[in-house]
Amino acid sequence: MRGVMRFGKRGKLSQKFIGLYEILARVAEEAYRLALPPSLDRVDNVFHMLQLRKYVSDPSHVLEVENIELDEALTYSEVPKEILDRKVRKTSNGEIVLIKVLWSNHNVEKATWEPEEAMKER
Repeated sequence: MRGVMRFGKRGKLSQKFIGLYEILARVAEEAYRLALPPSLDRVDNVFHMLQLRKYVSDPSHVLEVENIELDEALTYSEVPKEILDRKVRKTSNGEIVLIKVLWSNHNVEKATWEPEEAMKER
């Protein structure tokens, strides 16, 4: 399952922010209907207010919607895009070579350190 992400989740159980969308209507006291793009047509467009983030407007802030391609099970696979850095960690049993990997659908701040051997196998 390494590298396979479920919609709305990243890492262990944390939710993933997927973009900014207009609120169309208030469905219940704590639920809202959003205007989702056609690429997310298989996702229910009603969200609880705790799943939403408040947007603070900034005139200089230009937003770009990133396209995430979901399959039938609403999952997508992470693909390594670029290797940013390399370091060697010394342990009592030897050395472990780690590389900093930039994944697709993520920015540089979300890059992770992965063992070089595991990435070669992948």
